[in-house]
Amino acid sequence: MAFNSPERIVEIAAHTGKWKTRLSILRTLLLGFLAGAYISLGFLLYIRVTAELPQDIWGSVSVLIGAGVFPLGLIFVIIAGGELLTGNMMTLITARLAKKITTSHIIRNWTIITISNFIGALFVAYFFGHVLGLTETGPYLERTISVAGSKISESFPKAFVSGIGANWLVCLAVWLAYAANDIAGKVIGIWFPIMAFVAIGFQHVVANMFIIPAAIFAGYFNWIDYLFNFGAVFLGNLIGGAVFVGSFYWVSYGVRPQ
Repeated sequence: MAFNSPERIVEIAAHTGKWKTRLSILRTLLLGFLAGAYISLGFLLYIRVTAELPQDIWGSVSVLIGAGVFPLGLIFVIIAGGELLTGNMMTLITARLAKKITTSHIIRNWTIITISNFIGALFVAYFFGHVLGLTETGPYLERTISVAGSKISESFPKAFVSGIGANWLVCLAVWLAYAANDIAGKVIGIWFPIMAFVAIGFQHVVANMFIIPAAIFAGYFNWIDYLFNFGAVFLGNLIGGAVFVGSFYWVSYGVRPQ
């Protein structure tokens, strides 16, 4: 069989969520750091590819090109290995609904992953963006400030709703990756939902852990602005992943525990 059925994907997601909570703190921290770095590398690639494409010539095509390379980050997370907060918002809720884990497992995992994803994203933003200057010279700085500013400028309700859209698509990408049984299928399953969320402009809490601090390191905006954005996008991502994907598909396809 070339792919898994929706019923089987629910089982895979629940089993994966249980497995994630069984990881040691060290493994969780390391894999969380890697995932935060991987998503940030995808965003850095987006900046480097699109910054020198003139808007008056390329228009929205430049955004589509950037969105086309951004999925690299999640491909690394799913295939090479990594613990990503937004994906875990779906898998752990599925495992909880399947009664494989407890609420305390969820809180512990999300807390550790949030911290480690943030450290990984800051690493890329500071050392590659700031120290190497990859986000702080010429058009790359302008692009970084423009993208970060568009995130921060949204009101709490808009950032919240945008966060729902982002993680709905991100978790669908993870869901489709679980549907595939080979690397090519997983890459294709990941690619289009991630490209869609980036091209649309939805807000992703881990991606923002890179782009907003990168602008802050360059001397723009401040950490208070970032914290306001973080709260809104985190909650939106939680609804998008835990409710619109994990819960809805569990109710639709999940096998009820006896």
